Amino acid sequence: GYDATTLGNHEFDLKPSGLAAMLRAAKANNGLPQVVFPSAVFDSSKPELKSLEDAFAEAQVSPYTVFERGGLKIGIFGLFGKSAMEFSPFAKPLTFSDPLRTAAEMVRILRDDKKVDLVVCLSHGGLHPDPNHSEDEILASRVNGIDVIISGHSHTKLDSPIIVGDTIIVQAWCYGGQVGILDLVVADDKVKLKSYTPVAIDSQIQADAEIQNMIDSFKHRLDHVFLSRFGLAYDQVIAETRWDLRLAAEEATLGNLVADSIRWAVNRADYDPADPQSLVRVAVESNGLIRDDLIKGASGKITVGDLVRSFPMGIGMDDSMGYPLISFYLYGYEIKRAMEILTSVRPLKHNDDYYLQVSGIKFTYNPCRMFFDRVTSVEIGSDEEGYRPLDYSKSNKELYRVAANIYNATFLKMVGRFTFSFLEIIPKDRHGRPIEDLTQALVDADKSKPGVQELKQWLCLIDYVRSFEDVDGNGLPDIPQKYSAPQGRIVEKPGWNPVALLSRAEKPTLIALAAGCVVILLFIAAVVFIAGFVRKRRGKRTRP
Repeated sequence: GYDATTLGNHEFDLKPSGLAAMLRAAKANNGLPQVVFPSAVFDSSKPELKSLEDAFAEAQVSPYTVFERGGLKIGIFGLFGKSAMEFSPFAKPLTFSDPLRTAAEMVRILRDDKKVDLVVCLSHGGLHPDPNHSEDEILASRVNGIDVIISGHSHTKLDSPIIVGDTIIVQAWCYGGQVGILDLVVADDKVKLKSYTPVAIDSQIQADAEIQNMIDSFKHRLDHVFLSRFGLAYDQVIAETRWDLRLAAEEATLGNLVADSIRWAVNRADYDPADPQSLVRVAVESNGLIRDDLIKGASGKITVGDLVRSFPMGIGMDDSMGYPLISFYLYGYEIKRAMEILTSVRPLKHNDDYYLQVSGIKFTYNPCRMFFDRVTSVEIGSDEEGYRPLDYSKSNKELYRVAANIYNATFLKMVGRFTFSFLEIIPKDRHGRPIEDLTQALVDADKSKPGVQELKQWLCLIDYVRSFEDVDGNGLPDIPQKYSAPQGRIVEKPGWNPVALLSRAEKPTLIALAAGCVVILLFIAAVVFIAGFVRKRRGKRTRP
């Protein structure tokens, strides 16, 4: 029933071949609206893109569409934002065009060639509280001729439109939780806002029978085609909780649970007690991949579906669903640098997706310090056995095993480039040799079988929860008390005194100090020069 839609970064989570399969399946089942997407740049020298390029043609994906309603010609085009590009590592080798240039070209075609009365942009660019970092507000201010931007990507709950110049921007939140109804008036070649009404989609609205049957059929198919392989079903109750576990841009109870499940799962699959170096010491997860809270609700029961919704993301190198876990080794100073992603990259990117949840580590940071040198203390250990200080000096050559999913690990190189190598982190094997191809770091879930059996993170989370003790004896594991509140793994400790700002200063702080000293010296030299010049002038004036 949709007139048009566009693509977002998660349409590329299953790689170009996965998107090609989705487009063909939707087309074959008469379930494909007009897809408008001008941002894809196909490279004929990349044969792996041929299937997707062909699927675009078969599904009639086009840069824009034009249709008539009530005597008006309406032009709609899609757009892929820069943030969306950044969060599409599995789209490679596909690349994307510059959003602003692409939008300007679409407006030119629709206005000048197609003579439309109304231009609508379906943008997967997003909004941000700071207009200077709000892609769709920037788009509206820099590209003239867009009447309406239907914004996405940032999961922003707008209760009223944002008006930038002559452009109306709306976004209706995420996950189908709200529908926005936008009424416009078009008169005298002008488009004006009449009204905007956000409508909550919740249990007060009776389910549409046809849609509900479709959802139930999907769940049934998911059970029989996929989950049954693991002895699971979507609505199967597997645990219970006495409290909500939520995600936030701070140490969060759900984040602790997810990060702990990574460390637990890799150690269960690949730790040899006779080899202490094989123990995973640290695990990390980014907020951007945790998609839903675990809510106690009326019953306190947790189903397979609840956990899958919390972590539903990705595909593996084996082309099966779910990101696989990998492990590699880092020096102590690189672990400290990884924590600086939270303290420095996140605020510089203005994106809470870069907030890290951690396991096996505790650290304190001072947000008042120089970027890339804000972590002031790091401890390594566990909640059960306690923590000890981590030596993150360059002289410490001990390697520590770290675990994460492959998606998050792909951002390590990007972080190094983004921070001018200040936060360069190089994944290594246990002998200290750099790992160029992260697929070589996949954790083997079953070494008795040939090849690598990928350790899927979504399944690890389920197994971890099922491993908990049944406290009340009703046959269901209980979420432990420690997940009822944050545990002090991440502590923000602001301070402006010189000790807090300069203690254990590293390269970024030292460079800033040196630059500051140079500026001060230049200022003093300028003052001395000016004073001398003034004295000379005065001396000349007082001579007989």
